[in-house]
Amino acid sequence: MSSSPNPFQPLTERLDATRPYVLSLFRIVVGLLFFCHGAASLLGWFGGAMGTGATIDAGTWPGWYAAVIQLVGGGLVMIGLGTRSAAFISSGSMAYAYFVEHQPEKLWPIQNGGEASAMFCWALLLLVFTGPGPLAVDRLLGNSRAAAAGNEARRQPSRV
Repeated sequence: MSSSPNPFQPLTERLDATRPYVLSLFRIVVGLLFFCHGAASLLGWFGGAMGTGATIDAGTWPGWYAAVIQLVGGGLVMIGLGTRSAAFISSGSMAYAYFVEHQPEKLWPIQNGGEASAMFCWALLLLVFTGPGPLAVDRLLGNSRAAAAGNEARRQPSRV
């Protein structure tokens, strides 16, 4: 006799069972949004750099380098390839953006226009510690760390 999921299972247990896949979805969305910032600045997509329709001149400090990190790092995070390393570098670039470009204007992100930099910094830093989740290219390539993340995904929450 096959066992079917109990429809009266507590909500927290049902949410815990989906956590690894929601983590993968979170990674994909954060990576896509970060990638879009780089694509706008480097390729002129989505209205171009800061909505001007233009691109950032190659080699311009720090904007062009930040855009390269956004495009490449966002793409890698989105597909789950080298997620922790890409997220670490990307998070650091957003910390730099916040503290060097935004924070000197005013203290709070809401006042200095640095909300996106602060949010990307923290979201990407979270991915450094959580890893990519089970739906990642690293898992398809047999990356041992990604496989460990997949094993973690299948592990059931412990009961105390």
